[in-house]
Amino acid sequence: MAYLVTGGTGFIGRFLIDNLLKRKGTIHVLVRKASLKKFEALAKQRGWDRKRVVPLVGDMAAPGCGVSAAQVRALAGKIRHVFHLAALYDLTASADQMYQANVEGTRHALDLAAALKAGCFHHVSSIAAAGLYPGVFREDMFEEAEGLDDPYLRTKHESEGLVRHETRIKWRIYRPGMVVGHSQTGEIDKIDGPYYFFTLIKKMRQMLPPWMPMLGLEGGRINIVPVDFVADALDHIAHKPRLDGHCFHLTDPDPLRVGEVLNVFARAAHAPEMSMRLDARMFAFVPPSVRMAVGSLPPVRRIVGALLRDFRIPRQVLKFITYPTRFDNREAERALKGSGIAVPRLEDYAWRLWDYWERHLDPDLFIDRSLKGTVAGKVVVITGGSSGIGLATARKVAAAGAITIIVARGQEELFKARDEMQAAGGKVFAYTADLSDMADCDRLVAEVLKAHGHVDILINNAGRSIRRSIELSYDRFHDFERTMQLNYFGSLRLIMGFLPTMVQRRKGHIINISSIGVLANSPRFSAYVASKAALDAFSRCAQGELSGKGIHFTTINMPLVKTPMIAPTKVYENVPTLTPDEAADLVVKGIIEKPSRIATRLGIFAAVINAVAPRAYEAVMNTAFELFPDSAAAKGDKQALRDETPSQEQIAFAALMRGVHW
Repeated sequence: MAYLVTGGTGFIGRFLIDNLLKRKGTIHVLVRKASLKKFEALAKQRGWDRKRVVPLVGDMAAPGCGVSAAQVRALAGKIRHVFHLAALYDLTASADQMYQANVEGTRHALDLAAALKAGCFHHVSSIAAAGLYPGVFREDMFEEAEGLDDPYLRTKHESEGLVRHETRIKWRIYRPGMVVGHSQTGEIDKIDGPYYFFTLIKKMRQMLPPWMPMLGLEGGRINIVPVDFVADALDHIAHKPRLDGHCFHLTDPDPLRVGEVLNVFARAAHAPEMSMRLDARMFAFVPPSVRMAVGSLPPVRRIVGALLRDFRIPRQVLKFITYPTRFDNREAERALKGSGIAVPRLEDYAWRLWDYWERHLDPDLFIDRSLKGTVAGKVVVITGGSSGIGLATARKVAAAGAITIIVARGQEELFKARDEMQAAGGKVFAYTADLSDMADCDRLVAEVLKAHGHVDILINNAGRSIRRSIELSYDRFHDFERTMQLNYFGSLRLIMGFLPTMVQRRKGHIINISSIGVLANSPRFSAYVASKAALDAFSRCAQGELSGKGIHFTTINMPLVKTPMIAPTKVYENVPTLTPDEAADLVVKGIIEKPSRIATRLGIFAAVINAVAPRAYEAVMNTAFELFPDSAAAKGDKQALRDETPSQEQIAFAALMRGVHW
């Protein structure tokens, strides 16, 4: 007995070959000449007996699958079973690509099988051949298919029609459900079907605790089967006698709804579940013309498009959320009776699918997350680059190959930092500037653009902090003015200076080093927090205007960092703080990932509590205000500054609220 398998190097095909090797006979696998190396690598990986698994050079796109006349003569009358699995299962492919692969490919495979005088042609179709039939689709149904406007559904239906009208050879048809990974190993070769939603589930897990209830969609029933069930059922039914001319649904007899499927995978991922699910069919009362008109509005299209891109969900998938078809599989169940082959419960193996995806197929695994891959050869401007966070960040980006421009007011310290990084092999330039002087900001912008042409990344790190209660600031209005002048207007002046070339080039990234105090509303930091909050607000507004032009804004709500800026407050010497190098790692994260905001969990928690229980949060802040009095430096008492030591109560409270300015 001999076999011919098309699509043998594909996902279902490789498992089918594993099964066929348990039987007697040679297995000929149709392989394009350009894919012979891939075939050899797969055969080695799976441990196939190369004396029994033999490549047959050809091409599904060519008449007769491109198999030479000599090869046809040599195999004629020897092939008992032809398994046709080669097809295009990509919803994002073009209509022409699908037609050539699915329809013409099946036509060529039938011609080859007829030329070989094969015993039986086993066509692996799909439940897609039913289109979007509303109701139960039986195995003996075909012409009844509806909703075939989608090219994938249409070409799967047409290709099956070719087989049904074939008179030269015997045939059997198999319609698997949505094929996912192996139920025992989780193995899968590409992202498809429910896997499109795994990135969304992962993001939910990263942002929210697993116990938090979520709102989601219910949708129709989605028929999911693991690849090992499909391969086992296909092998078993193909070798049973007297079943020619029949169609078999390799489907789950009790499929779950879309919302239930997503919850199964959410549990597998330890992510929040959609406790309340809205049935998508409830929107059916809205006339299609209205839904289409709303969906065509530019803002709606952009928002939906942005979300789909962020979650890596193809737009074509959305139409299957309300999938209306159920599949009767009595023919398949009769053929499998006594074999022990049955569809396992998704709940029993979903964790294996998730684990395999997270380890091998998560798109985030294939993103170049190295700093070098992000900044090499790019122009990066860092203000406050001669010390603290700015210097630590400059060292990292310079070592990664960026054209690093550091800016500071003090020349000696600035040039020393430049020379140090240049000696280490970095391409570093230093510019002195007083960023509280608008004219000096304009001069800096002009000099940088003249020398380097453009700026890819601007890191607004230079800043001034003042810790002083409002009652001690009645006659110090200049504290608010100078803080706002540097932290807001200085940063804004640079942004406005470098933005035009960024917009013109349609790419640019602006990172603003803000403070956790903006989220926590720290007492005694009203001047500092207000200036940072102003820059935060500007960035949010600007992002809404410029995101479509390739400009990214990132705000980093930095927790307490041990720099000279916090030295006057002695309590900070005894509480947990970040080192400048650790703070620079947050900046690096911002450079690579380009998020809108980076903040600690405590900062986000403080903002949430303030939003939902403002009075309670106000009491906590007032307690902290009373617990941490103005420092000797704020009072201008130099003698007390030398004698100032924090209490154990202060240290304990600051340690509890790690990173918050008090």
